[in-house]
Amino acid sequence: MCRTCCARSRRQRDSRCTSRSSREPTTTIARKRRSRPLPSPCGRPYRSHRSTTCHPPKGRWGSRVSELVIVDSRVANLASIAGAFRRLNATIAVTADPDVVRTAARLVLPGVGAFGAGMAALRARGLDIIIRDVALRGTPLLGVCLGMQMLCDASEEAPGVRGLGVVAGTCRRLPPSVRIPHLGWNSVTAEPGARCVTSGVAAFANSYALCESPDGWTPAWTTHGVPFIAALERGPTVACQFHPELSGAYGAALLERWLTGRPVSEGIPGNGSPGLFRRIIPCLDVKDGRVVKGIRFQDLRDAGDPAEQAARYEAQGADEIVILDVAASAEGRDTQVETVRRVRAAIRIPLTVGGGVRSVDDARQLLAAGADKVSVNTAAVRRPELLTELAQAFGRQCVVLAIDARRAAENWQVLVIGGREIARPDAVAWAREGENLGAGEILLTSWDRDGTRVGHDLDLLRAVSDAVRVPVIASGGVGTRAHVAAAFAGGADAVLAASVFHDGDDTVDGIKADLAVRGFRVRQ
Repeated sequence: MCRTCCARSRRQRDSRCTSRSSREPTTTIARKRRSRPLPSPCGRPYRSHRSTTCHPPKGRWGSRVSELVIVDSRVANLASIAGAFRRLNATIAVTADPDVVRTAARLVLPGVGAFGAGMAALRARGLDIIIRDVALRGTPLLGVCLGMQMLCDASEEAPGVRGLGVVAGTCRRLPPSVRIPHLGWNSVTAEPGARCVTSGVAAFANSYALCESPDGWTPAWTTHGVPFIAALERGPTVACQFHPELSGAYGAALLERWLTGRPVSEGIPGNGSPGLFRRIIPCLDVKDGRVVKGIRFQDLRDAGDPAEQAARYEAQGADEIVILDVAASAEGRDTQVETVRRVRAAIRIPLTVGGGVRSVDDARQLLAAGADKVSVNTAAVRRPELLTELAQAFGRQCVVLAIDARRAAENWQVLVIGGREIARPDAVAWAREGENLGAGEILLTSWDRDGTRVGHDLDLLRAVSDAVRVPVIASGGVGTRAHVAAAFAGGADAVLAASVFHDGDDTVDGIKADLAVRGFRVRQ
């Protein structure tokens, strides 16, 4: 601490000590973790001494940045939102304790699940009434994705289930003219008067949305089939249909404005016409905590540390990261959760995790560790109702059906156990059935092309893309930038690749620059 701050601390020590009890968090859980130091007014860090402590400054609504409670709704990607606030030096409490929620100085209601399951979880602890009261008395409140929808009166996703009623309106299903769920990055256009939400590009994962702006709120908009509300704000309450914690620098800046209560100084211009951007997704095949790569999961070689690789790909402009534990299903064990935690701590973009997911509890564990979506393959083939169970618990947008397909005489067979077993005779039929059961996205890998760098099986890609109305990720065969463009032209909503990135033959931003020249809409 500089001399100026030390002198100020000594002069104010006694008065702080007498009044601190009214300002400190009132719960044990809120005291457990101290925030990292923020800059002092003179630009040097605050530090703790035996006799004095300089605290971070108060925000516009009068509370210190460390007084933050995240509601554990049992249907939320808690590690993602918690990690985002820790990077902003906030001390947080993640809890479902009604007393802690009631006394929160700032409250976050996250969620990646289904409306009915989310409201049931809140009502089981009496949190629905408490959260509504917290919002109505003016406590700073942030609702994210499902959290925003639960703030509304109702949702068509769960007829007859009442929402919290903080925001007037009912969330409607997006139109069938577009692929649903609405997954990926889309433009956000803020209306004049917004103090927290600016125009930018954000990560979405939703099938339902609020399509009309309620009175008294300042909206931001996006479009997927129809225009709908991307975010709302009124005073210290902000509700985002997108995931700011997964929206890179744009989302981090929004969270910081809400956390500190410092409004944006001026409007930021929009980012062109709304609509989903094409996604480039690096894949990290992981075994024993290390990234590996081979051909058809054979002759695996070490390709680096997963957290380091993920951070590097985000810096290059990756839209999402996929982790596949390539040995979990074959070895009959759970996905390596610690690897998921490390990767989540390193990135600020969506994370999909697969391998070894056999139940709702397995998926919940991965979501708690930092996953935003879970990918299932072998377990879904063995027990197809797993897709329905996952969708009911966490929402369709959280469920990815991974299909490893190998060309046969007249179609493509479905392989499981890392390609060791033929499980179904028709991959296209399985994709269609999986969608009907609850899958919100198809991760389609051509077993014949995996690791070969000769391009995708475009016939397979077109057949599956035409058969389903959910987004399709093309995987297996990327060797050149032209291969990526061909996959998008063939019906892919996203392209997943591994070897071309791991071996340093190309970069995410290099591929995106080429796609932009070819006329594809990409986030740069």
